[in-house]
Amino acid sequence: MEKLINFIQEEFIAKKDFPEFSAGDTITVFYEIREGEKVRTQFFRGVVIQIKGEGLSKSFTIRKMSGTIGVERIFPLNLPTIQKVEVNKRGKVRRSRIYYFKELRGKKARIKEKKY
Repeated sequence: MEKLINFIQEEFIAKKDFPEFSAGDTITVFYEIREGEKVRTQFFRGVVIQIKGEGLSKSFTIRKMSGTIGVERIFPLNLPTIQKVEVNKRGKVRRSRIYYFKELRGKKARIKEKKY
């Protein structure tokens, strides 16, 4: 069964080339929104909280602050409406899923930037 799923994913799902990113990175995702017959591009910029899954079924969660309210969005990696992904900052975190980030406020909510 697993071989069949892998075969179907490789044959029918178009693989997109996005830059490598991990939890703690600040990224911008540009995606299309359809409103009736109109199509427009919108972006979502925030911190990657988690990356879940493997292969073509991978998804990632981004969190941003809209005023004083935290907004999270889950994007499947091979969503056809995603146009591009830009990595704005690389973050230095110790965990692969940073759920503790939700409760932090103010200066404590800052993530250190990775040195190259």
